[in-house]
This record gives sequence, C-alpha cells and structure tokens, in this order.
Amino acid sequence: MATKPKTDSGGTPGVRVIKKYPNRRLYDTDTSSYITLAEVKALVMDSEPFVVRDAKSNEDLTRSILLQIILEEETAGVPIFTEQVLANIIRFYGHSMQDFMGAYLEKNVQIFMDLQQKMAEQAGGGLNPEAWQQFMNVQSPMMQGMMGAYLEQSRTAFTQMQEQMQKNSEQMLAALGLKR
Repeated sequence: MATKPKTDSGGTPGVRVIKKYPNRRLYDTDTSSYITLAEVKALVMDSEPFVVRDAKSNEDLTRSILLQIILEEETAGVPIFTEQVLANIIRFYGHSMQDFMGAYLEKNVQIFMDLQQKMAEQAGGGLNPEAWQQFMNVQSPMMQGMMGAYLEQSRTAFTQMQEQMQKNSEQMLAALGLKR
C-alpha cells in the first residue's frame, strides 16, 4: 500500500503537520496519533521538517512550541544561556539592532552547527557527550584549524552585519535628503 506524501496545509511537500488543540494536546497528522512535547523535540533532533498549527485557526504555532521546548530544556538541566546572555538578548527587543542581532545569531549558530558536523565526520560520527568533551579538549592541529575557521566565519558574519547596517544607515540618510 502506497503512503500519501506528507504536506502541510499550505501544500508544502515533505513537511509534517502537527495540530495543537485547545486542550494543549498535539496531534501528529502523519502518524494519526497524539504526541508529547518530548516527541516534538525528537523531530527537531532528527531534523524532521514539521509545522505546528492551531487546530481551529490554522495559525502557525511552530515558534511557540520551539520556545516551549527551549524553556523546558533551560529549566530542566544544564542551561545553555546564562542570565546575562538572556538579559542581553531581551535588551535587543524593540531596539534598532533587533533584526541584525537575530540574523547574526542565526548565522553564527549555523556556522557552529556546520563545524560540529565536520568534527563528527572527522571523528567517525557517533560520539557520546563524554567523547565529545575529550575530543574538544584535544589541542590538535585539526581542532585548532577547525576552531580558527569557525572564528573567521564568525568574524566575517559580524563584518557583513556591520556593512549591512552602514548601507541601511546611508539609505535612510539619503531618503531624508542627508548625506554623510
């Protein structure tokens, strides 16, 4: 028996649709079953494309669910974000730099994910957390080279952000009839 291709309600093929009901339950339309937030986290960890939609309004709730997963992770064990980092992120909301900061963070996290993938390939893949710690502590030329490349990419992302800000400022001043 052939299975129908997954599509979201907008018709995007390959995207798993999860419906959120008023009783806070999550329904996976792909498996025709209710799932937990932990199972949604597993989809994220498996890089499974999905969208969470309100069952009544069809509003996209994906960001809300992802933030809920982050909140649970941050309060359950060893957090990634310090209070200082969280406070600094909050300070960017409503600030003129908000868009740039979001893009900068997104680009840097992607660069870091790419670095992690390269390290996993070089190390043979399935390393457990303890093995990763040992691998990260090794000051080998390979590790130094990878970290150097990451830092260079991060610097480039920051430079691009600065250039974009300069360009936007010049455009705004030109629109106001002012020139630098």
